[in-house]
Amino acid sequence: MENGKEKKRQWFLPLLILILILLVLFSIITGRFAIPLEEFAGVIKEAVSGVGDQYEAAATVLFQSRLPRILAAVLIGCALAVSGASYQGIFRNPMVSPDLLGASAGAGFGAALGFLLGIPAIGVQFLSFGFGLVSVLLTCLISKKVSGGMDQSPILLVLSGIVVGALFQAFISIVKYVADPFDTMPSIAFWLMGGLTYVTAPDVLFLAVPVLAGTVILFLLRWRMNLLSLGADEAESLGVSVKRCRGIIIVCATFMTASSVAVGGMIGWAGLIVPHFARMFVGPDYKKMLPCAAVLGSVFLLLVDDAARCITAQDLPIGILTAMIGAPVFVALLAKGKRGFLS
Repeated sequence: MENGKEKKRQWFLPLLILILILLVLFSIITGRFAIPLEEFAGVIKEAVSGVGDQYEAAATVLFQSRLPRILAAVLIGCALAVSGASYQGIFRNPMVSPDLLGASAGAGFGAALGFLLGIPAIGVQFLSFGFGLVSVLLTCLISKKVSGGMDQSPILLVLSGIVVGALFQAFISIVKYVADPFDTMPSIAFWLMGGLTYVTAPDVLFLAVPVLAGTVILFLLRWRMNLLSLGADEAESLGVSVKRCRGIIIVCATFMTASSVAVGGMIGWAGLIVPHFARMFVGPDYKKMLPCAAVLGSVFLLLVDDAARCITAQDLPIGILTAMIGAPVFVALLAKGKRGFLS
């Protein structure tokens, strides 16, 4: 029985990758400006050969809008899911998410401040990314100060993150209060709801470096995450430097989360529910679970983004849809109470 279950789990990741590839193709041809497969093939042929302009309109839509948006959804979904799964492992708590240490709130304040100051879009992204890092650094400093310089306990770090997150949420409220209600405020509100409507190719490049680098590093630390999930004492006895390993994981997850929020806004729930589904499908072993969470996160966010741009004439904010999907799904998972779900 166990061998049969294990064989099914081995095929799950390749199946997910195939689903992601098919979903990317579906996302390319679907939208208010449909691009049939033969037209898509013609666009690629013209782009590779550099000859012809028969599909110029389709090429403009594909390369300037649709493809950057698809790639951003894939990268952000991967980043949030991997960060959430990593946090759930090192803090031994299935209820934590990527915004645990205040990165999302800090990045949100940075973006809101950028809109208030009227700086260019790329400046807003860098400001958002920078404040996301600052918020987590502040969380670590508060935790270290309160602990008196001794080893920081996970619960103390979590509580410090809650405090810093609340502080930056208050700063966001102040910015919204003083912002021009007819000019600046709508931009801030739309961005805070999360969305990929205005993503461009430079945004994807800005996002790709921290997300891909962080994902690779976290993949290399998968076996250590297995040991950390057993507890700090057990991990130390098995040769893992808990303080160093936990620090590396937090830094990688912070960079991934901050860059995702800087480009896509505050998108909730993906980093919380996707790791649970990955754990249900392939088990709690991080060697299998983390790659599964990465691909599953990409599939989830790409599906949500497709729905956001196809349901109505105007794009819906992704954050609204992820909350509408994530909250009831998470309640359903809790209600089932499957063995190992909260372990």
